[in-house]
Amino acid sequence: MAEFRGSELGQVASIRRYPVKSMIGEELKVAEVTATGLVGDRVLALIDRETGKVASAKNPRLWPNFFAHSAAWLSPSRNARSMPLVRIGLPGGQSMTTEDPQLEQQLSAGLGRAVRIQRLSDEIVTSEGYWPDFDWLANRDEMFEFPLPQGTFFDGMTIHLLTTATLECLRTASPESRFDVARFRPNFVIKTPDGETGFVEDNWIGKTLALGDVTFHIERPCPRCVMTTLSQGSLPKDSAVLRTAVQRHAGNVGVYATVVTSGQVRCGDAVRISPATPR
Repeated sequence: MAEFRGSELGQVASIRRYPVKSMIGEELKVAEVTATGLVGDRVLALIDRETGKVASAKNPRLWPNFFAHSAAWLSPSRNARSMPLVRIGLPGGQSMTTEDPQLEQQLSAGLGRAVRIQRLSDEIVTSEGYWPDFDWLANRDEMFEFPLPQGTFFDGMTIHLLTTATLECLRTASPESRFDVARFRPNFVIKTPDGETGFVEDNWIGKTLALGDVTFHIERPCPRCVMTTLSQGSLPKDSAVLRTAVQRHAGNVGVYATVVTSGQVRCGDAVRISPATPR
């Protein structure tokens, strides 16, 4: 990549990917990034055998314990048509791999609905979500369906970035809640300089960001949903997490981006920004 002449605004503090859509993911020290996002990110999803829709923690009424499951990449696909080897963590501490013929049966038993595991294909698939019955939401107690971008298991775009400044802004607004990174499922957490405050990602929209060898075009804010409020690991269920995001920043936390140039990103890499990019 040609030298990127932008001003430095922070460092890569954390890299995360989620091999199975809506499951707890994994932290990385280094990531390969291509036009379709982090290699290994959202390469698998669970399909509800009854409805044919992609299962998602966005609908906790149907999938109340999705976050009791985790996924970690073990090796890449052997070819384009094979299932990638991923380790699935199950409730109770057990684990299985995607090569285990009993995996779908165990997942179905743990989730309370019959599911099958599916790798990426070129088709357009549909998922669904639920807006809780809170008076501070525009759409209360509503189910909704939405198509995923063709050939992906992403809800929106391939890359999600979040800063420590935004997390600190939310913590200050609601100090009794735990605004942990895990609630927001970013790919990259960017540590901004000490003392920088506010939703700083807003200023990046329309510009180009460089992390390591990779450049991204910052597209738009990332809207949040009920997933941010759910219990996972040591994090308790907390509706105030979403309420704070709605009341302080129109429900947006972090930004979506698309990949301009591929390469590697490592924890500790400098983050640089350039002026707006013509589209």
